[in-house]
Amino acid sequence: MILIIDNNNNRATGLCAALAFVGEHAKVVSESESSEALRTRDDNRPICILGALLELDHERLIKANPAIPFLLIGETLRPLLGCGNVIGLMAEPFSHDVATQLLHDCQQYLRMLPGQIDKGSSKAFDGLVGETPAVKHVRFLIEQVAKTDANVLILGESGTGKEVVARNVHLLSRRREGPFVPVNCGAIPGELLESELFGHEKGAFTGAISARKGRFELAQGGTLFLDEIGDMPLQMQVKLLRVLQERSYERVGGTKPIQADVRVIAATHRNLEEMIETGKFREDLYYRLNVFPIDNPSLKERVEDIPLLLKELVRRVSEQGGAGVKFTERAIESLKVHPWPGNIRELSNLVERMVIMLPDKVVDVSDLPKKYQHIEVEAYEPEYPEELLERNALNDIFSEGFGEFEEELDDEVDAEALFPTNTVNHHANPSDLLPDDGIDLKEYLADLEISLITQALERYDYVVARAADILGVRRTTLVEKMKKYNLGRD
Repeated sequence: MILIIDNNNNRATGLCAALAFVGEHAKVVSESESSEALRTRDDNRPICILGALLELDHERLIKANPAIPFLLIGETLRPLLGCGNVIGLMAEPFSHDVATQLLHDCQQYLRMLPGQIDKGSSKAFDGLVGETPAVKHVRFLIEQVAKTDANVLILGESGTGKEVVARNVHLLSRRREGPFVPVNCGAIPGELLESELFGHEKGAFTGAISARKGRFELAQGGTLFLDEIGDMPLQMQVKLLRVLQERSYERVGGTKPIQADVRVIAATHRNLEEMIETGKFREDLYYRLNVFPIDNPSLKERVEDIPLLLKELVRRVSEQGGAGVKFTERAIESLKVHPWPGNIRELSNLVERMVIMLPDKVVDVSDLPKKYQHIEVEAYEPEYPEELLERNALNDIFSEGFGEFEEELDDEVDAEALFPTNTVNHHANPSDLLPDDGIDLKEYLADLEISLITQALERYDYVVARAADILGVRRTTLVEKMKKYNLGRD
C-alpha cells in the first residue's frame, strides 16, 4: 500500500492515477486521516509519499514513524533527506523510472527492518540457525517460495544442510500437514530407482510378490525431496521429466495413471550446468527443476555462525540422551579458522566426539583434535601443592610395599643408610615398618626424596630433563626441588 499525503490535490490525484496505471495500489489520505492510516500492523506497513502540509510538521511526522519509509515531493523538502527513513525525493514532472527505483528501495527498507525477517521465524524454522547475511538471505528465499508450489533446486557443497532447507520450505508451505518424503538418488541403484519412485504392481518383475507404493505416491499431498539429483541416471531423468510435465505417472508394470499432487524439491552438490555440457544431465529437466534456486552457503562462508551452530548441535545431542559440552572462546576462535571441507556435517561429528571425550565439561583449544588447533595457546598445566605430591608419594610407597621398593634401590643406594637398623627392619612387613619410638615422617620422606633425586641426577650427569623423566615429574618441578634441597652439581 502507498499512501499519498499532499494538500496539493491536483498533484496528489495525478500521482495516484499514475501509480495505479503501473499496477501499484495507491491512496490519497488527508492530514487528519494520516495518523490512523500510518498506524498499521507490522506485516502491513505502507510506503508514504509526503508533499505539502498545512497543519502537520514534516520532520515530526517522519520521525514519529521510523518503521515507515517516506518519499518526499518537491525541492523545498530536500533538507529532510538526512532523516534515516526518508528514502528519496520525487521531482516534478514525475519520472516512471525514478519512481519505480524509489519504490523498490522503500520495499527493501520494509523487508530489511531490524527483526523483521526473524519475527516468528524462531518457531517456524527448524534447525536453520545463524545470523550471518548469507543465512538470513536463505531464510528470506525459503519464506518467499514456500507460499507457492514452485519446484525448488537447492545447491551447495556436501554437508551444508540442504535437507534442512528443504524441510523448512515444506514446513512453511500449505503442504505442511502432508508428508515430507526424502529420497537419496545416489544411494539407490539405477535399476531400482524407477520402482522406488513410482512403485510397482504385483508380478511386474522377478521378486515383485506384491504391489508396492512408490515415493511419489507416499508423498501425495506433501513434498518429495530428491537429494543428489545429479546422480540420477539419464533414463530416469527422462521419466522424471515426464512426471513433472504431465503431473501423472504409472507404477512399474501398471497401466493406470496416478495423479501426482506433489511438490518436488531437488538438491545437488554437483554443477549441473557443466553436466549438461558433457551430456550427463538433461537440460530440459534442469530448467523444470531450477524454477527457484537456493544457494546454501558453505560453513567457511558463515564462520560467525559457529557459536550458534555449536549450541544447536549440542542441544540435539543432549535431546538424544547424550551429555552436554561447552566450548571456550579460544576454542571457538580456533574453529572459526578451520576450513571446514565437510561443512556442518563435519562440525556435527566434532561435537559428538567432544561429548564422548569430555561429557559435561568445557573444551579448550588443547582439548580439540590436532587438526582443529589453529591458535597457539599455552595449555594449562596445574601446579599441585607440595603437600599433596608428598601425600600421594607416600600412598604409592605403602600401597606397593617396601619390599619391592627396597629391591629397586639395592643397586643404587645403601639401604642401610636410608633405613637404619635401629629404625627399620629390612625383612619386616610394610605394616611393621614403624618403630616403637616413632619417626619424623617429613624428615624421613625428605631424606628419601633427596636420595632418589641425587641418584637420578648423577645417573644422567645432571641433565635435568632426563632425570625428571626417570623420576616421573616435570622439569620445572625437579628444578624447584633441586633449589629447595641445594642439589646442584657443586
